[in-house]
This record gives sequence, C-alpha cells and structure tokens, in this order.
Amino acid sequence: MSRRGALRARELPPAIALAAVLLAVLVVAPSFFGAGNLRDLALNNAPVLLVSIGMTLVILVGEIDISVGSQFAVCSVAAGVLAKAGVPIALVPFLVLGVGAAMGAVNGFLVGTLGLPSIIVTLAMLVAWRDALRWATEGAWVQGLPSNFQWFGLTAPMAQAVIVLVALIALIAAGWALRHLQLGRTLYAVGSDEEAARLAGIEPKRVVFGVFTLTGALVGLAATLNAVRFDAVPSNAGLGLELQAVAAVVVGGTAITGGRGSVLGTLIGVLLLGTIGTAMTYVGISPFWAKAIQGLIILAALVADAAMARLERHGSLFGRAVAAR
Repeated sequence: MSRRGALRARELPPAIALAAVLLAVLVVAPSFFGAGNLRDLALNNAPVLLVSIGMTLVILVGEIDISVGSQFAVCSVAAGVLAKAGVPIALVPFLVLGVGAAMGAVNGFLVGTLGLPSIIVTLAMLVAWRDALRWATEGAWVQGLPSNFQWFGLTAPMAQAVIVLVALIALIAAGWALRHLQLGRTLYAVGSDEEAARLAGIEPKRVVFGVFTLTGALVGLAATLNAVRFDAVPSNAGLGLELQAVAAVVVGGTAITGGRGSVLGTLIGVLLLGTIGTAMTYVGISPFWAKAIQGLIILAALVADAAMARLERHGSLFGRAVAAR
C-alpha cells in the first residue's frame, strides 16, 4: 500500500465515526446544527486544532509534548499582561508567539539536543510552567484589559470568522508542507527510523528541536486567539489541553510511535472529540459520560492503529516476496 493510501486508510475510521455521530444527532436533535451552536463549536475548537497540529508534528517524529496546556496558560497570561502594559495590540500576538516558541525551544533542547525522554521532560515542564505561573500570578486572573484587546470578541462576527480562518490556514499550510516539502518528508523519516534518517544525511536532533519550537509557537498563537475573545484571562487556562491534543492526534490516525499520520486526520479527531460532549447534551445524555466515551474512542483508535501497522507490515513483506520472485 502506498503512503498516501495508508494515510487515507487511517483517516477513514474516525471520519466514519464523525459522520455517524453527526447523522445520529441530526435525526434526534436537529437543533444541534443551529448557527449559534456551530459557531461556538468552531470558536472553542479552533485553539485546540492549532495545538493539535503542533502535537501531530511532535508525534510524527516519535516524541510527545504533554506540557502544551501549561504553555497555553503562560501564553494566555502573557498576552493579557502585555496588553495591560500598553504594548501596541498589533505587536502582542508576535510577542506571545515568541514566548511560546521559547518554551517549546526549552523542550526541544532537552529532548533533541540532550537526548532526554520527551515524556519525562514535558511532564516536568508541565508542572514547572504551571507552578511558576501560579506563583507569579498568585492565582489571580488578568483583568482590566484594554477594550481593543477584544477586537476578536464575541460581539464581532467577522472577527470570530478570522479566528477560525487562522486555524484553517495553519492546518492547510502544515498539510501542504508535510506532503510537498522536503521538510515534511524529513519528519516522517525521523519518526519512521531515526538511524536510517541519520544515514541519509538528516540531523534528527535539529529536526526534533525545530518541531518542539514550532509547536510552542502554535500554542502561543492558539492562546492569543482564545484570550482575545474574553474580557479577562484566567491563570489556569489550558487545563487538560494536552490530553485533548494527544487524543485528537491519535484518534485521527497518527501512529503514537511516529512516522505515520496526517493533519487532516487530526482535524477529524478534533471535530469528533470536540463534538461529542455538546452532542450528548442535545440528545439528552448526561455530559458526564462524554469523557468515558472519548476514552473508548481513544482505545479503539489505538487498537485500530496496531491493526493497521500489522497490515502495513504484512503488505510490505508480501511485496518484497513478490519482488524477490
């Protein structure tokens, strides 16, 4: 099976699951598809999509980053503090992207350059960034933000469209780069076989450092787009975001071991997991079941990934046997 065919096979199960959920809701509770609810779903999931794109890149190279939720909180507070300090609003997003990229670079240095396990490093940074922020803010929210900070706020429909559009542009750019640029093929190579990639002239350490740094920047962008919707910035923003992102990537068909997956699958994963909780409310099921159902979906995705990997491996062996004849 070709790489493109394998990717489509990985994206198909979550796509079918998403279609089934939407069809069921359409029959039972068509009001779910009201403009207001769809707008809220899009706005709430746009930041999750941005973070999940970065997580896809990290997992593609065979690593993981569970500190993105804490990074999101730091970037959110940084956006609010900078705006209150009188920094030009047009400059705030770029500075926040720099904050996110710097935190991502710390992870990239520890994992890529020093070779430390990403799960341990990012677990430590999850706690470190969150506790440092709690100490700095004493748990207080950033309030009294300037009015122009909420240009993307809930009262500006065109601005809300911009938030979703930015996330979609990032998705399209990442998908195009992975498919058409040498850089994208490099990520797949490092995630598939790091030693083979090194022998091919690729420097995995640099690739891993760059991927973590880019993920941090995407977290900064996501935090900015989320923060400007409200009149206060919570110091505990991003709680559980790391689990949402990892789940969306895995459910979308990206192999947790690296080397296989796509951002299109991640989009499907974000839509599926982001829809379930709200859909259950509309059909009269307690939302407390949402996490349990999401857990079952993740488990099913892992089982499907293992089965797909086995099929791909057997297909490769069969192809070699035929070629040998």
